Amino acid sequence: MNMNRVVHYVGMTEEKYQRARRVFGGPAYYHRVMDDRVFTEVSDDDMVVIDNERHSPYVWDASAVPRRYTE
Repeated sequence: MNMNRVVHYVGMTEEKYQRARRVFGGPAYYHRVMDDRVFTEVSDDDMVVIDNERHSPYVWDASAVPRRYTE
């Protein structure tokens, strides 16, 4: 297992993120929606867990995510 791997949780509510995080772990990054930013932040070694894969034409502001979801 690559120790630099980040798990990206995409397109889910905070409640679903919390449940998924207990299963897949971290370190984690939470993307509330599937937007172009997701594609630029996922590296080859990362894992992506997707609940809603519908693409948003708008880039969601990551600064709106509480820091506890991005550590």
